[in-house]
Amino acid sequence: MKLFKDKLNQRIEKFNTLLCIGLDSDKSKLPSSFTSQFKFNKAIIGKTHDLVCAYKPNTAFYEAQGVQGIKELKLTCDYLRENYPDIVIILDAKRADIGNTSESYAKFAFDYLGADAVTLHPYLGKDALQPFLDRKEKGSIVLCKTSNPGAKEIQNLKINSKPLYQILAKKIAGKWNENNNCGLVVGATYPAELAIVRKIAPNMPFLIPGVGAQGGELDKSVGSGVDKNGKNAIINVARSIIFASKGRDFAEISRRETEKLKLEINKYRNG
Repeated sequence: MKLFKDKLNQRIEKFNTLLCIGLDSDKSKLPSSFTSQFKFNKAIIGKTHDLVCAYKPNTAFYEAQGVQGIKELKLTCDYLRENYPDIVIILDAKRADIGNTSESYAKFAFDYLGADAVTLHPYLGKDALQPFLDRKEKGSIVLCKTSNPGAKEIQNLKINSKPLYQILAKKIAGKWNENNNCGLVVGATYPAELAIVRKIAPNMPFLIPGVGAQGGELDKSVGSGVDKNGKNAIINVARSIIFASKGRDFAEISRRETEKLKLEINKYRNG
């Protein structure tokens, strides 16, 4: 089976795109003609699949719908794997726990849904993430410097004069990355910190949220986030694409916004 990092960068190279669409399909925000999250996702995927390197469903929007929501999430992942197997599926679940709990989370993400990667919390330490790290072909994308305004409250705390997020980045890029399957979440809203983390982890995939509705600066984020070859960066955008229109033409509008964003990303990536 193809390794997560290889699958990602092959897709980036083949389609010349760093763009990831977050399938944050909040049921309350779907166009009035849709009651199914899967059918909405399918419409978005149908219009944008040739423009992206990855899709990132956030489990919260499906879990909130109970059993039916999990079914919609499963249908979405199955549809992507069956129809677009070279597109990376990142499950945004932010998991971490101890022992067999973490093992069960890994089974849900990788065995049941078939995701290529999952987002994880580092706070419990490496042993809590071991069931994910042991999946050599799958990506473990660990929170490092998140995009929310309150991120600095914990992540910028200094330990021996170094901010915690930098210590985390070094640890994850080193001992945690024995199988070369780790990645880092570093928000677009903190481009200076993003550049620092890229120096610490020069060859690691970065998931970069915060562009679009959260106001991250695209030019600085792309320039700071890519590796020396212009790869290993996943620029995630959700609401400003999938909810760009509530009209019948919502899927066409989502494609227009995706095309525009892809071109803008590549301008800064290649600049």
